[in-house]
Amino acid sequence: MWFKNLQIYRFTRPFELTLEELEKQLDAFPFSPCGSQEQAKFGWISPLGKQGQALTHGADGQILICAKKEEKMLPGSVVNDMVAEKVESLEAEQGRALKKKEKEAIKEEVIVSLLPRAFSRFQQTYAWINPEAGFIAVDASSAKRAEDLLALLRKSIGSLPVVPLAMTTPPELTLTDWLKEGAAPAGFALEDEAELRSALEHGGIIRAKQQDLLSEEMKAHLDADKLVTKLALNWSDSLSFVLGDDMSVKRLKFSEELREQNDDVVSEDAAARFDADFALVTGELSRFIPELITAMGGEENRA
Repeated sequence: MWFKNLQIYRFTRPFELTLEELEKQLDAFPFSPCGSQEQAKFGWISPLGKQGQALTHGADGQILICAKKEEKMLPGSVVNDMVAEKVESLEAEQGRALKKKEKEAIKEEVIVSLLPRAFSRFQQTYAWINPEAGFIAVDASSAKRAEDLLALLRKSIGSLPVVPLAMTTPPELTLTDWLKEGAAPAGFALEDEAELRSALEHGGIIRAKQQDLLSEEMKAHLDADKLVTKLALNWSDSLSFVLGDDMSVKRLKFSEELREQNDDVVSEDAAARFDADFALVTGELSRFIPELITAMGGEENRA
C-alpha cells in the first residue's frame, strides 16, 4: 500500500461522512467480475485485498479505499479483420455495398461473439481521504485513471465536491525558477531528471535523465525560453519523486530508512502490518503535501 503516485484533489466543502457511513454507501457498488457479454466492470473492493472484507480502512482519522476494474481485451485488428471478412462476404452475396449502419451492426455482432473468449485485464486503484486536511489523493499515474475513481466515488456517495490542486503561480514557472537558481526551497533538493518544453506552440521538448541539471547544456535550454514541466526532487531524504506541471507526483519512492520503521511488526499478521504501514505512509505524506504546496507558492484562492 506504499503509494507510487499522487493525483491530489482539494475538497471544496468539508468531507463529513464517518467511516461507517462511507462503508455503507460503497457497499452498494461492490466490484463483481464481468459476465460473458460484458466488456468492463468497475467497483469497490477491500483495501486489504483477500485479508479483509470491509471496503474502507481507517487509521488516525485517515481513510483508504480501493476500486477494481476489469476490462475485456479485444484487439482492434482482430475485430476489424473479422468485420471486413463478414462485410465482404455479405456484399458479394447481396450484390451491393453495405450501409454504414449495417457495418456497425456487424461490428457489434463480432464483439459479442468474441467477448466470451477475450482475456481480462485487471486494475486496482487506491485513494486516500484526509478529511482534516481537506484533500483526497489517488494513487494513479494519469489524471484519467484518477477521475474514473472519483466518478465512482461520486456515484456511490451522491456528491463529491473536489477540484485539482491549483497554484497561485503556474507550476512550470516555479520549477523553471528552481532550476535556473540551481536550488529548491528548504527541505527539497534537485535530483537528476527533468523535462523542458518550449514556450512556443511548435517548439521542442527536452527530456534529461541521469543528467547534471546545473550543467551549461541545461542552462542553454533554459536561456532558449524552455520551461520545466517535470522535475525530479527529493524531500527531507525521505521521499524521491517526479513533480509535474499539473502538480502530479509520480514515481514516488520512500526511503529505506522509512520503510524499515515497521519491521518490528509481526509479519504473520498481515492486517496489523498493513495498518502500521498505512499509518506510517499517511503520516509522512500528511507532512509532505503541505510543504510541497508552500514550496510551490501556495494554492490559488478559489473564494
